[in-house]
Amino acid sequence: MKVVIFGCGRTGSTLALELARLGHQITVIEQNPNALVRLGENHGCEVVIGSGLEDHVLESAGIREADVFFAATRGDNSNLMAGQVVKLKYNVPKICIKCADPLRAEAYRKMGYLCVTPSLLTAGLMRDWLLGTPYETIDVYNVLLDSLKV
Repeated sequence: MKVVIFGCGRTGSTLALELARLGHQITVIEQNPNALVRLGENHGCEVVIGSGLEDHVLESAGIREADVFFAATRGDNSNLMAGQVVKLKYNVPKICIKCADPLRAEAYRKMGYLCVTPSLLTAGLMRDWLLGTPYETIDVYNVLLDSLKV
């Protein structure tokens, strides 16, 4: 698969390395060249320096041929906006957005985006580990707070 990842922080770099190891064609978009150290040497990824919000950067990353786009920066606004641009302008079939704010993530899920909310995912996994119950799907964890509402 042709994969474009916006963000080379802990999440984006780990994802890029794992998918490259599995044989996928990976392009990482990162604004801060110093962050690329997380990829190490011989990572097998293409790298584009710039913002995943800019058309010329996305096009340099091969977004028109991408099968999937991951927005994995630490900024919810940047991730959500990049996901919208990639979906609406470039029609990338699969988009996954990292979104720390559960309320924003819920709104974007209703619009058809897969949003990963790290705090909900972590809390759900910790709960299941503690209780010795089988781990759930991401969809169950993404709505963890809904089950707590009275």
